[in-house]
Amino acid sequence: MARVLTPQAEDFPRWYQDVIAKAELADNGPVRGTMVIRPYGYAIWERMQAEMDARIKAAGAQNAYFPLFIPESYFRREAEHVEGFSPELAVVTHAGGKELEEPVVVRPTSETVIGEFMAKWIQSYRDLPLLLNQWANGYRCPWAPVKAAQLQRQSSRPV
Repeated sequence: MARVLTPQAEDFPRWYQDVIAKAELADNGPVRGTMVIRPYGYAIWERMQAEMDARIKAAGAQNAYFPLFIPESYFRREAEHVEGFSPELAVVTHAGGKELEEPVVVRPTSETVIGEFMAKWIQSYRDLPLLLNQWANGYRCPWAPVKAAQLQRQSSRPV
């Protein structure tokens, strides 16, 4: 008799992929590490997001959204930050058939761009506290045991 699922203790990444596939929550996307979230899987995400969003707002945070594309110079300024992410970055060098003046990074995380704007928005103690939450997706070159590169996630920044 064929196994329905790979045993979790034997191969966790394979077990996880088996669960996602058998439950018909998502399919692998056309680019390695991406996924297509199916309706039932997305419904689960929406319920989790709604519950978390209510709790985050009850704590006083407000939702904001930051760009998917971040100038490469932001990462160069934060050499320590880049060191950890550098091999995982997806860098766009061309758009509209032309080379960009400055390459842009597809957001792996939002710290660099959020910090830039918080510095603009916070001019004195009167601007505090600033509690921000972002619902966004990002991208890291496949590295995780579950091989997800496209990430749907929540990210909060209290200042």
